[in-house]
Amino acid sequence: MALNIAAGLADVPGLDAAAVDANTADYVAELDALDEWIAANVEQVPVDERLLVTNHDAYTYFLHAYDITFVGSVIPSFDDNAEPSAAEIDELVERIRETGVHAVFSEASISSKTAETIAAEAGVEVYAGDEALYGDSLGRPGTDGETYLGSQIHNTRLILQSWGVEPSELPAVLQG
Repeated sequence: MALNIAAGLADVPGLDAAAVDANTADYVAELDALDEWIAANVEQVPVDERLLVTNHDAYTYFLHAYDITFVGSVIPSFDDNAEPSAAEIDELVERIRETGVHAVFSEASISSKTAETIAAEAGVEVYAGDEALYGDSLGRPGTDGETYLGSQIHNTRLILQSWGVEPSELPAVLQG
């Protein structure tokens, strides 16, 4: 998308095309470094142990890119206001236990109450509050999630932590 946006900006009168090109190249380099960092860290975990439970099924791109299995979602639909039934909660708790999921992830923009309940019933950790994932929105200024890159680093670190992996140092292009 960064390349598409840059291409669109090339047609805007008065913009410094050289600056747009340079900034685009820098950002794409950061995205490439991020992808490589995530892949290298996720590859430390056996494929059958790359399991994820989140508030709702909003991470399809991430799951496919890094061969992660989506075990289930707290919210049974794409409607953030939907509430799971008791049967749906029981079913998710059972899937968590059967698969060996270690954590349930809430999202920064969604209430964590149901995720906390499910995690408690399943006997696993819940990631909520400052440890929630950024999915449908970025974070407030000053948080890890205030930018796309920051949100992806934050999410990856937490997911890796739930799998018992200490993430490697960020590439230099992503530090700072």
